[in-house]
Amino acid sequence: MDRISALRNIEDALTAFEAGETDLAGLEREVRGVLRTYATEFEGDLSAYRAEGEDVDLVVLAAGPDGARERVRDLVETPGRFTVERVGE
Repeated sequence: MDRISALRNIEDALTAFEAGETDLAGLEREVRGVLRTYATEFEGDLSAYRAEGEDVDLVVLAAGPDGARERVRDLVETPGRFTVERVGE
């Protein structure tokens, strides 16, 4: 998905929300899905991983769990203990 397609899909989701065809949670799911599809295709063969712990709650893109852990350590100064799980499984 290219940037223009992603923006159009987000615009469609906003239009559906404004028309009362979806609720806020549905809008959030749709936009999150568009952004994840765009990001994983833009960055190549990567998947989204959720990292959760005492000082961590974020989603990163990586080729695998080890790469996700490394990416979290790059982004968070002192991440402490955290778990990593592939999003969508």
